[in-house]
Parts: sequence; C-alpha cells; structure tokens
Amino acid sequence: MHGQDWLAARFEERRGHLRAVAYRMLGSLSEAEDAVQEAWLRLSRAGADGIDNLGGWLTTVVGRVCLDMLRSRTQRREAPLDVHVPDPIVGRADSSDPEHETLLADSLGLALLVVLDTLPPPERLAFVLHDMFGMPFEEIAAIVDRSPAAARQLASRARRRVQGQAPVPERDVTRQRAVVDAFLAAARAGDIEALVAVLHPDVVLRSDHGVASSATIEVRGARNVASRARLSSQPGLVVRKALVNGAAGLVTWRPDGQPFAVLGFTIVDGQIVEIDILGDVDRLRRLDLTVLDD
Repeated sequence: MHGQDWLAARFEERRGHLRAVAYRMLGSLSEAEDAVQEAWLRLSRAGADGIDNLGGWLTTVVGRVCLDMLRSRTQRREAPLDVHVPDPIVGRADSSDPEHETLLADSLGLALLVVLDTLPPPERLAFVLHDMFGMPFEEIAAIVDRSPAAARQLASRARRRVQGQAPVPERDVTRQRAVVDAFLAAARAGDIEALVAVLHPDVVLRSDHGVASSATIEVRGARNVASRARLSSQPGLVVRKALVNGAAGLVTWRPDGQPFAVLGFTIVDGQIVEIDILGDVDRLRRLDLTVLDD
C-alpha cells in the first residue's frame, strides 16, 4: 500500500512527460494542464496498487482524457476548423528553460502543431503516442477502441498528412535569428521589397487577433504577407526577441505594458515559410511572458 505523499512524488516525477504528451495532443497549454490534473485526480482516487507500469498507466489516462477533449472540441464546432494558431511556448532568446526543453524535446514547432490540429482525434492520438513517444500500437488500440492493425493505420494516415504538410524547419537558431532580424528591420522600415526577399513565395501567415477561432485569418503569398507586416504602423509597440517553440520569434507589447502579439516563424533554406501570430487578448493573458522580464 502506498500513501498519498508517495503517490504525489511519483506523479510529479512524470508531470513533465505528461504535459508534453497533452500539449502535442491539444495544442493548448491550459487544456494540457487540465488533462494532466485530471490524470492526477484519477490516480489519487484509484491508487497505484495493481499498476505495474505507472508511467504507462498515466500516459494512457492522459491520452484518453485528451481524446475525449478533442472529440468534445470537434462536436462544438459548426464547421471544420482548418486554421488555428496553437498556444506558443515562449522563452528568452538568450537562455534555455529546462521545463520548456521537456515540452519541446522533439523540436515541436508551431507549423507541426497546426497540421496536427487538422487531424481527426484518433489519428492525432495514434501519431502523437506512437511516433513522438514510442507507445506500442497494442496499447494505443485500447485507447481508441480499435485493433492494433487499425491503430497502426491511423498513425500511418496521420504521418502522411504531417510529412506532406508540415515543413522541415531550419534547426540552427542563429541562422533563424538572422532571417527574423531581417524581417523585423524591413517591417519597421516599411520596405516591401526587402520583406518579399526574406519570405518564401508561398509563405503562409496565420493571425489570431481576438476573432473566433474558426475565423482566424490566413494570408498566402509573399506580397500579400509583406503588405500586412506593418509593425511600424503600430506606434509605440515594444518588440523583443524571444524563442517561440524553440525557434527564433518575437513578442510585442503595447505602450501601456500589455502584450500585443507573439510571432512564431518557420524558416526553411533561409526564407520564412510560415508566420503564426497570436494576438488574442485572453489567450495572451494565459501565457507566461514573465520569462522575458530582465
């Protein structure tokens, strides 16, 4: 028999892993925390007696909770959600954060999260748990109520979508930063041609500035995106460099000190292929931007 203190300590050892699973499943930091908390509640009620593999048991519980949350999210939508800016993980540009490194251990960029958000819930679960965390299909099958062969097919379909739609980004943050700095300088100067030069011809910009999630703006094409990159048109904005999901990004504040937007960039071969902008006031408030404080 194990006491609650022992149980809580074993759970805390696995909390980072569980948050990483839930974040990939949900693309929402607050919902990921809710899923992890629900796993703790279930463990505290059930106890660990009879559980041979506590880590596997908890991962399964989190997977089931996330699957239910994804299905509920899908049912609430009046139309399929094709465009969504996921919750970004923001860190200082000049330092690393062990907690962030756990969440982003496999270089989880916003571009990949965007693609994951378009997958049906069972496909997303199968791909995340197998391809990202190595869970056997026999265990995944029990979560999605399918055979192991069917679970394998779910992951295979998701993998094809991911490989076909999620760009493979530049991994060197120094090279990323040079491109983002060039973008920022051109935007501040209002230099459309310089902006076009750092944008891929088929660049995609997604922007969520407080509109309904299903109406998140999506803009395609270098000149169309360049025309919207008017940081200089926002007088008094303070712009700071940051890491956004482990990649070079920007965070902007209003003159009154309130956050204005988080900008995440996906860079391939020296050009920006995707820009994700989170400007929704409520969602910005839920982000921990104190990590950028001097």
